[in-house]
Amino acid sequence: MNSRFHDTSMRLHKWVANRSFKPMQLSFIPQGWWHRGVATFPILVLISFVMVLLLDSFTPAIIGNGHFSAIAQLPSIEQLPAIEQAPTIAQPPRQEIRGVWMTSNDFDTLKDRPKVKEAVSQLREMNFNTIYPVVWNSGYVMYPSAVARRAEIQPFVLRGSDGHDILQDLITQAHRQGLLVIPWFEFGFMAPPTSELVLNYPNWFTQKRDGSQTSISAAGEVMWLNPFHPQVQQFITNLVLEVMTQYDADGIQFDDHMSLPYEFGYDKYTLALYAQETKKNPPANPQDQAWMRWRADKITAFMVQLNQAVKARKPRAIFSVSPNYYDYAYKFQLQDWLTWLRLNILDELIVQIYRPNLQSFIANLSRAEIQEAQQTIPTGVGIMAGLRNNPVPIQQIYSQVQAAKERGLGVAFFYYESLWNNAPESVTERQAAFQNLFPNPMFRARLE
Repeated sequence: MNSRFHDTSMRLHKWVANRSFKPMQLSFIPQGWWHRGVATFPILVLISFVMVLLLDSFTPAIIGNGHFSAIAQLPSIEQLPAIEQAPTIAQPPRQEIRGVWMTSNDFDTLKDRPKVKEAVSQLREMNFNTIYPVVWNSGYVMYPSAVARRAEIQPFVLRGSDGHDILQDLITQAHRQGLLVIPWFEFGFMAPPTSELVLNYPNWFTQKRDGSQTSISAAGEVMWLNPFHPQVQQFITNLVLEVMTQYDADGIQFDDHMSLPYEFGYDKYTLALYAQETKKNPPANPQDQAWMRWRADKITAFMVQLNQAVKARKPRAIFSVSPNYYDYAYKFQLQDWLTWLRLNILDELIVQIYRPNLQSFIANLSRAEIQEAQQTIPTGVGIMAGLRNNPVPIQQIYSQVQAAKERGLGVAFFYYESLWNNAPESVTERQAAFQNLFPNPMFRARLE
């Protein structure tokens, strides 16, 4: 199969076959973090066998009463040889991302068929080409889910105003207008303390060294699923595969919450796993470089596994991520997405750059990791279109879009309702401005 999935498979198998390698150089990570040593050849053979199983016969299982079977844990990335970077070659023009996130704040629109039809028509007229609807928020799904039902977690919004499937309706109407729909797992490993997920599965959540389990996010107080726990990995994988199987979605997207704040990881399960693999206890300092690297690599290993599961189910699905800029993502969230890029598991990258100051915005556009991503995959930036209590003027949006376009980058706006509603200007003025931003159509080919 001549596809990115096949290419990724060959890269991973090459890791195992090639015992002579050089460490991958990450310009944003101090040298020495990757020099941990390499597992012995028998272990690498075992890794290859696990990879083959995941590629050829991945079948996540749920057993009765909402209990999840364990899945084989992939090794840390540090146990595998790094991929040497191929020489940069000229790439053909890439499809420009012109997207918008549809959040829980947009449910008044999403639940109503006529409003969805109008919204999709407006986006098409404004020459948008991609919609990212939320499907995982606050520990709840936004569609009829057998996986959530077996876990005794009720859907947040099950049906639309006339009893219809909200996600299915959006996909159908968007495809009629030529837009892609990439469902968005907004909350990643995050869930509020009062959610059924927390109440039903308390052992799935991790903690800080002092025993506390919450942090403050833009969504308020949240707890964090343990990304290293096999049952957590299985649950998330099952939800993702359910969406990819149940709907004609064009891909799947994860954002900055598919991560773990660096303070976390001191739960019993993770402490035991770290001691088993390293023969020592985790350091008291949560920012210890080796301890951070171990946890980041575990998350990377899961993302590799998740990518393989998605591609096995739908080989040409777009595996999209929307993180913070790399230096912040790694240091504060253990989200090593630059390695994900270099492992060839990303089909699309949208870096969130929510900055009102144009100079700061442009400085972040110019980061080396964004330029590197542009060489291989469609790359864009997340632009704040406004919040209910903090509307953004169209001039700020216009300047940021122009700066992104000048650098060959696409854009995605957070979020739909603030494009031309809840704005300082009138709907007519806003829509005219967006029409000027994208005067010509830019279709993205559906990957059947």
